[in-house]
Amino acid sequence: MRAERYLNHPTFGMLYLLSPAGEGRDVYATLYAQRMFFLVTLQPRGAQFEVIPYQDARHHAETNLSRCRRNSSQELERWSELFHQTFI
Repeated sequence: MRAERYLNHPTFGMLYLLSPAGEGRDVYATLYAQRMFFLVTLQPRGAQFEVIPYQDARHHAETNLSRCRRNSSQELERWSELFHQTFI
C-alpha cells in the first residue's frame, strides 16, 4: 500500500491526496478546510493547481473506487476510507 501523500499549496497550505484522476493528475483536498479541491498536475518544475468543484472531486474519487474494485486492487480499502471521510 502506498504511503499518504501531501503537497504544500502556496496560499491554502497543506493538501492531501484524495484520488488519482488519470493522465498524470491527482485530486487533492485542503487538509483543514476539507471543502476545497484541486486537480494537481505535477511537473518537473513544480505543480499546476486547478480548483475544481466538490462534485468533480467526488466523481474522480468514485471513478477511482470503481477502477480499484474492477482490478481487485489492494488499495481499495485505503481509497474507500478516504472517500467516506471526505464525501460521506
